[in-house]
Amino acid sequence: MTGITALDEARAFLSKTRVAKARASEAKVQQALDTATVDRGLPTSPVVSELLAGAPLRGGAVYSVQGSTALLMALMAGPSAEGAWCGVVGLPSFGAEAARALGVDLERLVLVPDPGNEWLSVVAALVDALTVVVVRPPGEVTPGEASRLAARLRTRGALLIAYGSWPGSEARLEIESNTWTGLGDGEGLLTARQATVAVTTRRAGTTPRRHNLWLPAPDGTLRVLTPPTLTTAPTWQEEAVG
Repeated sequence: MTGITALDEARAFLSKTRVAKARASEAKVQQALDTATVDRGLPTSPVVSELLAGAPLRGGAVYSVQGSTALLMALMAGPSAEGAWCGVVGLPSFGAEAARALGVDLERLVLVPDPGNEWLSVVAALVDALTVVVVRPPGEVTPGEASRLAARLRTRGALLIAYGSWPGSEARLEIESNTWTGLGDGEGLLTARQATVAVTTRRAGTTPRRHNLWLPAPDGTLRVLTPPTLTTAPTWQEEAVG
């Protein structure tokens, strides 16, 4: 598919959002098309590299994240910090400032908060223009839907990050448990979180590797806990994570 065709598709679907936002996104997509390159090994932040056993993020592959938007942003941060264009589809509550704090360049970020029923076509169009595309599917993704994007991803060398499950993903990263710190006896602010992340990769089979992270640490960064440490009181446990 040519760059012109990709831009035409992006324009068609982005026009369903508010006019001002669509125009801003359209301009960003055009800039990304002008500078896009195929890169099979994408820049990877140290914490993500640790989770992937030292491997880089692979262009042309899909990674799925469950239970944490912070972890999703961490995957975006490595390529974004090195100049890659990124897109986020189907996440109207995406925290742009939180993403910036974790290293995502907002000047090279295209947001499509509500793609409606055409979400798969929007993602396909953006994959032709951007290096990293994040999507939250509105429901279960079928193997057929996944396969329709697979060849496109490999051709462009683009990285797809699914917030939720995705058939045939290169790796699945899931929050198994977490502990927040900073909340006292009925007062205080949540300032940091220790989380256990289970990582299952295609190469390692079905047995997950578990890592303990600051997600984030008290200073706002993401760090691996090596060796794991126990959180000091006060703490607060929760099932819903962000």
